[in-house]
Amino acid sequence: MYVCGPTVYSNVHLGNVRTFMSFDMIFRYLKHLGYKVRYVRNITDAGHLENDADAGEDKISKKARIEEIEPMEVVQRYTVDFHNMLNLFNFLPPSIEPTATGHIIEQIELIATIIENGFGYVVNGSVYFDVHKYNETNDYGILSKRKLEDLIHNTRALDGQSDKKNPQDFALWKRAEPQHIMKWPSPWSEGFPGWHLECTAMSTKYLGNQFDIHGGGLDLKFPHHECEIAQNQAAKGVSPVKYWMHTNMLEMNGQRMSKSTGNIINPEQLLSGDNDKFDKGFSPSVIRFFMMQSSYKSVLDLTNDGLIASEKGYNKLMELISLLDKITPSSTTNTGDISVENLRNDCYAAMNDDFSTPMLIGTLMSNGKLIHGLSNGTYQINEADLTLLKETYHSFVFDILGLQQETAAGLDTEKLNSTVSLLIELRDNARANKDFATSDRIRDQLLEAGIQLKDGKEGTTFSIN
Repeated sequence: MYVCGPTVYSNVHLGNVRTFMSFDMIFRYLKHLGYKVRYVRNITDAGHLENDADAGEDKISKKARIEEIEPMEVVQRYTVDFHNMLNLFNFLPPSIEPTATGHIIEQIELIATIIENGFGYVVNGSVYFDVHKYNETNDYGILSKRKLEDLIHNTRALDGQSDKKNPQDFALWKRAEPQHIMKWPSPWSEGFPGWHLECTAMSTKYLGNQFDIHGGGLDLKFPHHECEIAQNQAAKGVSPVKYWMHTNMLEMNGQRMSKSTGNIINPEQLLSGDNDKFDKGFSPSVIRFFMMQSSYKSVLDLTNDGLIASEKGYNKLMELISLLDKITPSSTTNTGDISVENLRNDCYAAMNDDFSTPMLIGTLMSNGKLIHGLSNGTYQINEADLTLLKETYHSFVFDILGLQQETAAGLDTEKLNSTVSLLIELRDNARANKDFATSDRIRDQLLEAGIQLKDGKEGTTFSIN
């Protein structure tokens, strides 16, 4: 599996987090099923020009020029930020994380092959891919369902495109202007590789000329992934990927996230609550739970109400697991109300349905009555089924969804349990002494703090709302 990684010229944004989280979940599930997965996610540290175009300034070089530092200082700073942020959200590291600058030789060799096969041409030290020549024997637009004729019709003349035979052609290698900082020697000029070419070189080096899954955000389908197909077909004679997977967009309050409109928030602000868009901060696992409640293919709208609801849902799920972990097996056989095997099959059916994490979460949450029944003695369960039930919840919640046990208040579980247990004891004493005013005040004030007490035959328990 190859996933297009970040261009490291700025802090990672929430849309990136959502995309990489989706493929982290897919990576986790494939490993859970027993597949040996080689997961390659690259770092783009050169060659990505402004507006994803063939003209303009390199995004990293521009940042270095503005801040008066070396480009590799920019790369280091934001690569570290990227890794730190993904660690907060409990991502597994990829198998290989190649950089574009570490594979210049492979890219030069790939360009030479494309030229030799008749699909590339050199103009003034730059090399371009001949889309029209390619389209004579192949289908440029096969992934995005676009027709070259429509692209020609909708193309307007742009400055800086005069070297190309046709506006639809894209750069494989760009001759560097004297002021360009990041440049390398090549047979054609001192310059730098095209953005599209980098992913073709890195993916095929580590995964072969054709591999199973290629992922990325929906915004990369055209032209980036379309160009990858064309490059691979032109150089290797084969389409590179069996399954293309694209995550959809992340919106906020019903609108596209955009710096220009101010409708934007970064992960740190969402975590800390230091923003004017949301009532409070949310923990990494709550944000992850929120994102997993939507299909990776669906537009996801980030809202205050949605996050508050997800926080409640996440807390209820963690409460179920805490209850489940305390249950002991019965010496009797199960009642007819319990079928752990069916529950487990439903979990797999959800994930096998195009990685439907919303269905999976719904299945896990809908069995709350069963777990509460086992906890209070309404249902009985034997040791084998209890072991399978615990393993099912732990595998799907922690290993596959990638959630972690947290508390809304930021306290560790042991401290929270001790504190609430003390208050429950004080409340029990007040009730025994018929001091119902104190008893009710403890219950009501805990409820205001998001902790609900539940009185039952076996005593009082609590849950976090």
